[in-house]
Amino acid sequence: MKNKIKTTVCILLCVMILPVISAHAGTDKTDNTSDVSAYAGTDVSEQADDSVHAITDKTERETDEKYSRTVVPLERNGIDLHLTRTLLSGTQPQREILLIHGVTYSSHEFDIDYKDYSLVRKLAGEGYGVWLLDIAGFGQSEEVEDGFMPDSDYAAEDIHAAAEKIIAETGQETIDLLGWSWGTVTVSRFAAAHPELINRLVLYAPILCGIGEYAVTEPFHHNTWDHAADDFQRNEDGSIDEEITDPVIREWWCSSCWHFDGEFSPNGGRRDLCVDSSVNTIDLSKLRTPTLVICGDKDPYLNYEKVNACLNSLPEGSKLEIIPGGAHMVFVEKPFYHDFQDRLLDFLNEDAEAIDKAA
Repeated sequence: MKNKIKTTVCILLCVMILPVISAHAGTDKTDNTSDVSAYAGTDVSEQADDSVHAITDKTERETDEKYSRTVVPLERNGIDLHLTRTLLSGTQPQREILLIHGVTYSSHEFDIDYKDYSLVRKLAGEGYGVWLLDIAGFGQSEEVEDGFMPDSDYAAEDIHAAAEKIIAETGQETIDLLGWSWGTVTVSRFAAAHPELINRLVLYAPILCGIGEYAVTEPFHHNTWDHAADDFQRNEDGSIDEEITDPVIREWWCSSCWHFDGEFSPNGGRRDLCVDSSVNTIDLSKLRTPTLVICGDKDPYLNYEKVNACLNSLPEGSKLEIIPGGAHMVFVEKPFYHDFQDRLLDFLNEDAEAIDKAA
């Protein structure tokens, strides 16, 4: 079903002046290439940076010797899912956290190999076992024939399978769980059904309601280099604001999206999100786990009226953190990513601090 799109990639990489990723495994899943207008990208090809870090083979990325990364076999519904665990080498974590990606690109986004931007390595350095899952059809998980099949409810079941695998592998009774963007929809549906498996829940950039009615008619989304850069904050002239986004981050991000996610991604989640804002995509009242809602205050996909009122529906111990100036990608934005990491860790560690004080 897949065809290698070597010619396309070589042309792109010559334009972008990148020294790595000589060929990318693209997906000839469909010839339909319609984009959702809300996610349309702009041209950034002239903004190349040759200092971007190299990416290794699609099935395995090398990590710093300080960290250990393991691929853990997982299958659900006859589909092989890509699940990995990263930890500080030579340690045995007492806490496990699973990070869930958004609607187009997969879990590599959480492990940017540049300076200290990697959320995976930050959490591992703080003593966590950090797990990444690619939902069926995304990233390094097995392809799906029908791009509409991995919708929000289906993805929630993939997350359930991963959570049970993590608990079985580690002996922990519960895990922490973070979802970003569409991932907030999928983790919320899993958390509502299985609160007994979750210690702390994080909704980063929560899509609490529809982002706008749009007919998603094609089962697969056509990914492009420009589309991968779409959520970086822009200047008035349309160029990416380099005061907010380090140019190396921009190039690393786009090359990783092209390398790991290919030309097409499943559209089931996008169809769930592209509905009228009157449609709630997350029912906060069904959550029974202490929940952190964290986001920037300039995120174009969020309904801030609902965000600001979220604590009215969330259980005791929940928190709302809004980072001034941040947008949809606040966790990799230069002025804000440390603030994001600190607020996240403060929430995750609250229960551990309470236990220490009680002892």
